[in-house]
Amino acid sequence: MSRDKLIIFGAVLLGLLGVLVYKQAKRDESLGHASEAIVDAPPLVVPSDIDKISVANGDKPEVVFQQVPDPKGTASGDAGAAMMWVMTKPLSAEANQSSIKDLIANLDDLKIMTRVNLRLDEETRKDKQLDGPHAVHVTAWKGNDKKFDAIFGKSGAAGELMVLADKPNDVVAVKGYSPYLYTKDVKDFRNKEVLHFDDGSVFQVVVTNSHGTLTFNKGGDGKWAGLLGTKPIERFDAEKVKDMLRAFKTLTAEDFGDGKTPSDTGLDRPDAEVAFHLSGGPTVNLDVGKVATGTNKWASLPESTKIYQITGYAADWLTSDTLKYQTPADAGAGDSGAKTPPKKK
Repeated sequence: MSRDKLIIFGAVLLGLLGVLVYKQAKRDESLGHASEAIVDAPPLVVPSDIDKISVANGDKPEVVFQQVPDPKGTASGDAGAAMMWVMTKPLSAEANQSSIKDLIANLDDLKIMTRVNLRLDEETRKDKQLDGPHAVHVTAWKGNDKKFDAIFGKSGAAGELMVLADKPNDVVAVKGYSPYLYTKDVKDFRNKEVLHFDDGSVFQVVVTNSHGTLTFNKGGDGKWAGLLGTKPIERFDAEKVKDMLRAFKTLTAEDFGDGKTPSDTGLDRPDAEVAFHLSGGPTVNLDVGKVATGTNKWASLPESTKIYQITGYAADWLTSDTLKYQTPADAGAGDSGAKTPPKKK
């Protein structure tokens, strides 16, 4: 290539690079940068006694929580009636009380750190996840008075991007935002407790399934014995009963069977039933039905219409035969410590 052609080629290449640099600079300008820290920024005051919260996480269903009197609670002097959180949208259900309290506490932890220079056009909103399909929109009320209304987008070095509803074109970066508290699936905002009892108070467990009736009794010495029908279980392993009790004493749901019927889930004719008999307390019962998803199975409390999914690990303790509660027939074989005598010469 001649010298003149090389010069022309170089000039064209430089020109193209200049155009690309200019376009990138314009794009960077539209995407913005953090300005100086806002020293005199007004605090985000979210009262701890708010009684309604809405969380809309992108394309997921909006979740709304409302505080209501707790039917199981008692009045506490000047504090009035005991209160609890319930989910009112997208369905009616008891909420996970700790999850909602943590969410409210997190709103109180938010602190505006900097303004972010952004031109909030459609492209920028999408890139910074401040658009409808991606943003997390949180609203909180006390009675009819809206106390907080903002959307959260991407997180960066300056903090989490946030836009307050009353300043829709101003972007700020905040510290203290914990996204996992807001971006859960609907089921994970719900109260998942299925069973809760003191395993130390259990003196008898009765399991009924297709293999028969398995009864486990704790003696006065604290040792467990196992029966299949009226016959002692051979090679019975008492530690297995303790493992089973640990699996059920704080049993939680993996998911829920909203809209399903007992016949849909096999709970009209359960595959297994269990009764935990407690000293000084009511008997705790649970029914297990058909397979739900994967290895999970449907389950319900006989006195309730709620239907849950529980893990296959938990369900197996109730659907298995005696083998689940036995030591293997060859346990210890080859490990007894006995030595083979030497052969005589």
